[in-house]
Amino acid sequence: MTEDAGVVTRLQRRLPSVRPVTARLLTELSAPAIRSALRPDSVLVLPVGAIEQHGPHLPLATDLIAASALAERAVERFGDELDLWLLPPLAYTKSNEHAWSAGTFWLSASTLTAVLHDLGRSVATTAARRLVFLNGHGGNSALLQVAARDIRVETGLRTFVVHPRPPADQGGTSPAGELGMGVHGGMDETSVMLHLRPDLVDMSQAGRWVPEHLDAYRHVRFGGSVSFGWSSDDFGPAGVIGDATGATAEYGEQRVAGMVGYLGEALAEIARFDPAPPA
Repeated sequence: MTEDAGVVTRLQRRLPSVRPVTARLLTELSAPAIRSALRPDSVLVLPVGAIEQHGPHLPLATDLIAASALAERAVERFGDELDLWLLPPLAYTKSNEHAWSAGTFWLSASTLTAVLHDLGRSVATTAARRLVFLNGHGGNSALLQVAARDIRVETGLRTFVVHPRPPADQGGTSPAGELGMGVHGGMDETSVMLHLRPDLVDMSQAGRWVPEHLDAYRHVRFGGSVSFGWSSDDFGPAGVIGDATGATAEYGEQRVAGMVGYLGEALAEIARFDPAPPA
């Protein structure tokens, strides 16, 4: 083998393999095919992730990887039945609660809102009348809800915000050992990544970072009746809020299966949702 051939071979080994065409990835259709494929009851699913620090044991793209994988699996499993179509994920979003850490890439609230509005206007040029933001990052939730309403009013689209699981700081749950505070980089998130991308997880760096003193607060706490603004370094230099030490790929597989099942139920309701009372 020549030296040049050897270099090419090594480069090819580093490159990801070309993924087969996904029948329900909208961007793999031509413009005429989109006009033929989409109907008013078609549901476009936009995964919304983030690029932000996730402590010393998880990659920056944790939220993006999870949101994308869950959206892909839900569309693959339920797409034909519910007429679901997958859009490419939105990677850069509102992550300024992690802006103190190098490697966090974030948009301001005004920029993200403008991006969401522009995407909504673009969807409105198609025949599809339903747009779902499938959110993998809790820091996006409030803005997505505002944008969903504005897009609805401006374009007439039916818009929805769905979390694969509600974040612990927004009424969701986390494992008991985290005292309801598994908000970022803890047991659930680490387990999901051990299942989806174990090559990107360093369990030798996993730790327990639970702000246990907050458990003494009744109202002002994660998931409490009084919310509070926070930056992830408020709770310590690791930037993690949760306990990653017990995370396993097996538990992550269970969590992913449960989330995909839930998304199927939620998307089935989204596909037939109509707020108007029956005639």
